[in-house]
Amino acid sequence: MRSSRVSCLALLVALAIAAGTASAQDRDASLYTGVKACKMCHKKAEKGDQFQKWTDSPHAKAYEKLGTPEAKAVAAKLGIDDPQKSGKCLKCHSTAYNLTEEIKSTDIPVEEGVSCEACHGPGKNYKVMSVMKDRTQAIANGMVYPAKEKSCTLCHNEQNPTWNPERYTTKDGKKTGFDADAAYEKIKHDRPTP
Repeated sequence: MRSSRVSCLALLVALAIAAGTASAQDRDASLYTGVKACKMCHKKAEKGDQFQKWTDSPHAKAYEKLGTPEAKAVAAKLGIDDPQKSGKCLKCHSTAYNLTEEIKSTDIPVEEGVSCEACHGPGKNYKVMSVMKDRTQAIANGMVYPAKEKSCTLCHNEQNPTWNPERYTTKDGKKTGFDADAAYEKIKHDRPTP
């Protein structure tokens, strides 16, 4: 009986990981435009200044973070000489890697870190104003919304080498390695106004 419970739990974990991987594979790297394209419309204070909020966030500095002594120490434990050159690290620290261990988009500088499209999906098909004005149409054209429920755990998960399942305590008192609600509060930005 115990063996079947363990097997069932292992299957559920494998399915959850596969589901996360499937979401990552659905993001076509050839459709990335880079943060400069997003900035064109998302930089005005009266419209929410999403670009500045990203610039000030840890996501914008994700590549730089790999150059810190702390990141280098984590990498050394994994046998990685330079985390800023390792696909194992860059898959989550640079949108250009598109959640893989190889660079997938040369339209996005690796140094851009975790940019808009890492959360909202490749923007080529939804970036034009006529599409962006209609959220339903933007989603139909590839925009990931709501991003919190569909993007965060692609990197913030137990495969992360700094994962600590006791790191956060949710509002309901549960211990977890990632609290999407608390993280969202740190990075959220206003929905652009037309």
